[in-house]
Amino acid sequence: MRTVVLIVLLVLLGLFALLNTNALMFPHTLSLGFVTYQGVPMGLILLILGTLLMVLFYAWAGIAGLRAQADSARLLRDMEALRVSLDSQEGSRFAQLQEHLDARFHTLGPGQNAGEVAALSARVDALSRDLNLQLAQLDDYLKGKLG
Repeated sequence: MRTVVLIVLLVLLGLFALLNTNALMFPHTLSLGFVTYQGVPMGLILLILGTLLMVLFYAWAGIAGLRAQADSARLLRDMEALRVSLDSQEGSRFAQLQEHLDARFHTLGPGQNAGEVAALSARVDALSRDLNLQLAQLDDYLKGKLG
């Protein structure tokens, strides 16, 4: 998009220069403080200076855009590395939890505590069903209120 704008501006500037060649080439006195020049086309100098500033700004904006893209790419790589690290940590925590639960169930064993394990499992299933029922009722209520 910036390239299109630059090209359009340069074409308009060239058209302006073509239509006003006499005014751009009119001789003026140019004083730089320590030296004075006679018969200098001041309009042409200003036109060239404006064109150079426009091209310089275009290059600066392009470099700024490239820096922004590089920063966002670096940020995305850092976020991906962090996500992978967190996923691996979470996986190791789940593995530790599974090992802990397996060890606890093995200590309870199939012996005399089997009835307690079965009762506990039935209680957890009942609580799970009750929680799912309450969430479904809440969902239906919210859908009814919100339309």
